[in-house]
Amino acid sequence: MTTITGYKFANLSSEEVEAMFEIKLQETRVYREAKEEGRQEALEKGREQAKLELIPRFLDYGISIEEVAQLLDLTIEQVEKIRLVTEQESLTSTL
Repeated sequence: MTTITGYKFANLSSEEVEAMFEIKLQETRVYREAKEEGRQEALEKGREQAKLELIPRFLDYGISIEEVAQLLDLTIEQVEKIRLVTEQESLTSTL
C-alpha cells in the first residue's frame, strides 16, 4: 500500500496521504509484515556472520574441521573455505 500510495500520490507527503485515507501507513498489515521480514533477514545475516567469525577461533583452539562444521551446522566445505580465506588474509597482513 505504501508503494502504491507513494507512486500514485508522489506529490504528497506521507502525512498528507495518511490524512487523506485516515490511516497510519506504519499501522497497515503490509507495513508490519515487511518490517518483520526485514528484522528476520537481518537477524539471520547476523547469525551467519557470527558463525563465520567463530570458525577461525575454533580451529585455533584445536577443534577439527569436522567438529567445527557439526557445531556450527555448516558443511565441511564451508568451514574449509573460511579456513583458507583466513589463512590467506593472515599471510597477506604479515607481508
